[in-house]
Amino acid sequence: MRDERKEGRGEICRLSACLCGGPSKSGRAHQAEREKARIRSDPASARQLEAQATQSHAPSTEMAGILAWFWNERFWLPHNVTWADLKNTDEATFPQAEDLYLAFPLAFCIFMVRLIFERFIAKPCALALKIQANGPQKAQPNAILEKVFTAITKHPDEKRLEGLSKQLDWDVRTIQRWFRQRRNQEKPSTLTKFCESMWKFTFYLYIFSYGVRFLKKAPWLWETRHCWYSYPYQPLTSDLHYYYIMELAFYWSLMFSQFTDIKRKDFAIMFVHHLATIALITFSYVNNMVRVGTLVMCLHDASDFLLEAAKMANYAKCQRLCDLLFVVFGLVFISTRLGLYPIWILNTTLFESWEIVGPYPSWWVFNLLLLLLQLLHSIWSYLIIRITCRAIAKGKAGKWNPLHVSKDDRSDIESSSDEEDSTPPAAKGGHNSATNGTNGYLSGGVYSEEH
Repeated sequence: MRDERKEGRGEICRLSACLCGGPSKSGRAHQAEREKARIRSDPASARQLEAQATQSHAPSTEMAGILAWFWNERFWLPHNVTWADLKNTDEATFPQAEDLYLAFPLAFCIFMVRLIFERFIAKPCALALKIQANGPQKAQPNAILEKVFTAITKHPDEKRLEGLSKQLDWDVRTIQRWFRQRRNQEKPSTLTKFCESMWKFTFYLYIFSYGVRFLKKAPWLWETRHCWYSYPYQPLTSDLHYYYIMELAFYWSLMFSQFTDIKRKDFAIMFVHHLATIALITFSYVNNMVRVGTLVMCLHDASDFLLEAAKMANYAKCQRLCDLLFVVFGLVFISTRLGLYPIWILNTTLFESWEIVGPYPSWWVFNLLLLLLQLLHSIWSYLIIRITCRAIAKGKAGKWNPLHVSKDDRSDIESSSDEEDSTPPAAKGGHNSATNGTNGYLSGGVYSEEH
């Protein structure tokens, strides 16, 4: 009787253990053995488990495959060169792709420095030059027109204008004038444009000066074949690394600030231009074409600060200084980009590199991008020459003004209604053609401020 009670208590303990904590260790071991035996006896189950395990690792495997394809050594590097050969050592430092991440925090710092510069340096300079902070004339308040402007269209067609004319009992010309003033109301003042140009002028002048100071000590400035001797085993110096990262960070900052800067007609062109510049700088850094890359950057920086200086003189209404700076800018731009660029840069990237290193896939891509850049140089130079000739022809009638301050079409500011009403139609046509100067023509075409 006592033995039966012991057996009953043992059975109850085993049952409670199963309910509370699952099977015992021995039970789990027996269950695992039975599962293994079942898999061995059923090959279909084994294949199913293998497929499930493979699917769980598929995303990581696929990403690894994409990265391996993108960083294919046979595309990026010359024959018989691997990424392992370009790892940093105690003796030498080489460009590494992860170095480019430094450009993002530096771009943010540059943007913050710009805000401080414009607020505490550029703005006081503009006010000292008596540049007005007020913008275009504001449109009179009207709830109906404001609703159309903000919710429907900023450029109403003829049918909508006639409907608004009947609704408000205004004539169509008055409504057109209201929409023009309302559009201009969102445009920046001359003070804002001066501050932006002064910031760009300061940075371009600084980075160009740094590039000249760095390159005058570099052997590849005087003999471009040094760009390819021992390539790609060319060590990366701290000065060269700083120059590259600063240029890249500045263009990233322009990419971000373009959405808050003065909106211009060539917004899309400039956006693509900044992307292309960033791509070229990144491309040349990754495969260690940094020596020839520094030559390209310095050559392009040579004329940028001159254009910004001409625009500053334009906004300050220093017309003779503006004319002089624009002429110097045009001469430097054309001589560097139609003269030095093909003779100096393209000659070494196409012919000297072919002779010393030989072509490989990324070599073709790099040179194709540089040739496309030369095509843009030709178009921009043609536009500059055409505008200069037109301005000189009009100068015979006392109207020479290549960067007319009141008609900066890159800022897309339309003429005010008062000007329109007070100007006869014939005079209006002549005035527009005479004063729609360099900025307007160039931006309406292909020209960009930076390059």
